[in-house]
Amino acid sequence: MEGNGRKMAGLRTGRLRWCLRTALVLVLASSAFCVGPRLASADQGSASTPAGTSATVKAETKASTSAYQLPPERYEKAVSLARKEYTLYFVAVAWGILVLVALLQTGVVARLRNVAENASSKRVIQALIFVPALMILLALLHLPISMYGHRLSLQYQLSIQRWGSWFWDWTKGELLSLGLGYVVALLLVSVIRWKPRTWWLYFWYAMVPLSLFLFFISPWFLDPMFNRFTPLQRKHPELVQAIGELTQRAGVPIPPERMFLMEASAKTSAINAYVTGVGASKRVVVWDTTIQKTNPDEVLAVVGHELGHYVLGHTWKGFLFFTVGSLGGLYVAYRALQWVLARWGKTWGVRGQEDWAALAVLLLIFHVLEFAGTPIGNGFSRMQEHAADVYGLEVTHGILPNSFQKLGDIDLADPNPSKFITFWLYSHPPLGERLAFAHNYDPWSKGDPPKYVK
Repeated sequence: MEGNGRKMAGLRTGRLRWCLRTALVLVLASSAFCVGPRLASADQGSASTPAGTSATVKAETKASTSAYQLPPERYEKAVSLARKEYTLYFVAVAWGILVLVALLQTGVVARLRNVAENASSKRVIQALIFVPALMILLALLHLPISMYGHRLSLQYQLSIQRWGSWFWDWTKGELLSLGLGYVVALLLVSVIRWKPRTWWLYFWYAMVPLSLFLFFISPWFLDPMFNRFTPLQRKHPELVQAIGELTQRAGVPIPPERMFLMEASAKTSAINAYVTGVGASKRVVVWDTTIQKTNPDEVLAVVGHELGHYVLGHTWKGFLFFTVGSLGGLYVAYRALQWVLARWGKTWGVRGQEDWAALAVLLLIFHVLEFAGTPIGNGFSRMQEHAADVYGLEVTHGILPNSFQKLGDIDLADPNPSKFITFWLYSHPPLGERLAFAHNYDPWSKGDPPKYVK
């Protein structure tokens, strides 16, 4: 529940979505096309609109007016940052497509395939040569855009992560991609050769349990690779008690030993908290920046929103949504692959769909499909985020103040996203809308029952 909701495709943006997409297309190193700073976090949402020459954003409501305010200088910075981020996102998408087309058209992909096949007749060895070579090449070609994204975060003081640390995180992300990409690529090509007409279905069968497995182990193995976690009880026992009471009220009690503090301040100035995991991996995580920059009530407001996602089943609903969407995407990719190979296969030196070089073609197709599906996924996300807002307001009713103002101010929220930008890139409703809703949502005074927390 951070203050900004712009679309950002990154290795760790949206834990569930990343795990599912990774399992389905990480053969293809989707992380090689990460945009950078914050264009699309699955946990963000923002916006505001200027009123005259002031930096006050006003949302009209039936009874009163809520306002998201920025000082004039900060307002101008938010406008400037938003324009650069939106441009960066679309440039990154176009660059990803152009790079793949260029590598195929110039025969680079075919030559990498030839090197792999000449080195060994065993498919396991061929994949070990071809897949990492292609993924590393793509990652390096996209590195300047990723670096510019981080530079923006530093320039606008949204990140404090030094370049050495940033490059180390980038390297770890690529190594993860290489390992999983190798396994998935080998599986995909094997399935294509086994079931040339229905490989898209059988590959999907294999990817669903892998996605669930990745999501389950993420809190234990993947998250600690990029951030340090310590027991929340160690430094903030009073907060542990308050969060425990909140989880009890929500009907999903989480014991103190599953509450953690993430040391985000080493890398970012943003604030956040989240509830993640399933079964034994279920836990509450609070960023240390959240505790540093907000009061205890505002921390609980953030946690209440995240509990809403958990209690309302957004985890499994989101998994189901993206799983079904991935099945459709794989079928479209299968049909598109046949058409593309029939038209350009000989020119690119791709012998057929079972060829290692066809993985680059599939990467290109998935890249286009992911871009086209972005507004669909974000529309679904905005609905879930609104429901979590409602739940958060209800579960904290009578205890907490509204915290959206501070969240947006810290994150330099976009002052006025267009309807198109909101439709295409925003994973949350614009902050102005969220503020207006929170300001006016009061079923208790009207004698109406709350929607979720009775």
